[in-house]
Amino acid sequence: MSGRSSVQSLTDRVAIVTGATSGIGAATAEAFAAAGARVVVSGRRAEAAEATATAVAEAGGTAHVVLGDIADPAFADHLVAATIDHFGRLDIVANVAGTITRGDATETTDDEWYQNFRVNTDSVFFVSRSAISAFRHHGDGGVIVNLASNVGLVGSAGLPAYCASKGAVVLLTKAMALDHAAEGIRINALCPGAVDTPMLVSAHHKTGRSPEEVLSSNIASIPQGRIPKPDEIAAAMVFLASDASAHITGIALPIDGGYIAG
Repeated sequence: MSGRSSVQSLTDRVAIVTGATSGIGAATAEAFAAAGARVVVSGRRAEAAEATATAVAEAGGTAHVVLGDIADPAFADHLVAATIDHFGRLDIVANVAGTITRGDATETTDDEWYQNFRVNTDSVFFVSRSAISAFRHHGDGGVIVNLASNVGLVGSAGLPAYCASKGAVVLLTKAMALDHAAEGIRINALCPGAVDTPMLVSAHHKTGRSPEEVLSSNIASIPQGRIPKPDEIAAAMVFLASDASAHITGIALPIDGGYIAG
């Protein structure tokens, strides 16, 4: 156990976590801190960001909060620059920020379609682009882990905007991994299924289902018969950010209890 934990250490690494104000993002920030990283907490809600920063400190880490619209390319540049100004370097980016729209194509508005791509896909590209430039400048390589989804691999009824935006993240991840592998920059994607976060039961006004019905139907579709907590996804984030995965780049790793295996 001690050998494995040392390989997965993030001691002296500096990490940005987007969407760090709740759910998987907050859990990732805490897990990175517990593994030894200094963490930049990014989101739009000041109070929630400060709560995550407190949790990072309680996990033994150091946090710095940078607030803004992650889908704005100017903010992406600012986020990376602010990280380097504060901590002196950047080693890891976890692109976790996300949103979801439920409903079929006829029920999805133009604004909802564009918002899914702005938050889920555009932000990944803009932050990654800025981070890659920073990695190149410092010459030490770097790691990017993008949060995609298992329904970006196989699709799902009632989620065309979400599936399309997360599918784009999968192929963006693979393309960037190929572009930058020789530079010592590793880029991977995690593809969770249902996770016990506020997003899972959100935006169901179009479906008419209660939160209890949503949870029950998701559990029934998962071969393992349970919905994981955010810290399980965060643990995989730590693995892909650490030297334990040094020869892994360009993958899209499902974490879904066997959902897409069938």
